[in-house]
Amino acid sequence: MQKLLNQIVWITGASSGIGESLAKACAREGAKVVLSARRIDELQRVARETGLPESDFMVVPMDMEIYDNFPHLVQQVMARFGKIDYLFNNAGVSSRALAIETPVAIDKKMMDINYLGHVALTKAILPHMISSRKGHIIITSSVVGKFGTPLRSAYAGPKHALHGFFDTLREELWDYNIKVTILCPGYIRTDVSVNALNSKGEKFNRMSKFQAAGMDPDILANKVIKAVIKGKREATFGGKEILGIYLHKFFPRLLYKKLRSMQAKNTFES
Repeated sequence: MQKLLNQIVWITGASSGIGESLAKACAREGAKVVLSARRIDELQRVARETGLPESDFMVVPMDMEIYDNFPHLVQQVMARFGKIDYLFNNAGVSSRALAIETPVAIDKKMMDINYLGHVALTKAILPHMISSRKGHIIITSSVVGKFGTPLRSAYAGPKHALHGFFDTLREELWDYNIKVTILCPGYIRTDVSVNALNSKGEKFNRMSKFQAAGMDPDILANKVIKAVIKGKREATFGGKEILGIYLHKFFPRLLYKKLRSMQAKNTFES
């Protein structure tokens, strides 16, 4: 039985990585998908690879930094499908730079892409979900949204902010039958480190050895759908790096001793 049969699923960051895998997994589960990212050609490729007929998908190009036009984009989707059942706030970019070397302009860019863009799109969609008294909002945070690591200040900041906003939103929406799930993946085998921004705002252009050895994004996507269907408030995915969340909660000194050891060996740059 298909778990998302005839559900309208909107996925940001759908042109590659986790978003691409989510799009294909949702399509297999019977969903009609709305695919958003900046690269139209890659969105169209992903749409074709879902195997869905043209009537069951919609490509909506969007830039997470330009959120003033999000209400207009939402109206386009509503005109096409008449509803939005699931919103996967998945778009994002990572960082690889020391805080002291990172201009505030880069911090602002990261906040716009990784936090405010998701908040703005969610707020544009919420009136429709509230009107229908159903919906599910999913946010791709990170293990780094639970504790900070060196070279990730510009990335950890907005990821932490996501938890504050969407945990609060969940409590405000419970009476409308609207669910909120926060995803905290660890190392997933994508180009996130390659595309990460350095202190100059340029691509890091190096594949992290941890990322290369991470979970296959297709496996992650299947796990995510199971967590979403179960209505989980929060779900973590990955390997031994997930232990960092528990160490941070119960044995923070041990965690940061380990992190400092890794920093001394320049492990975070590899």
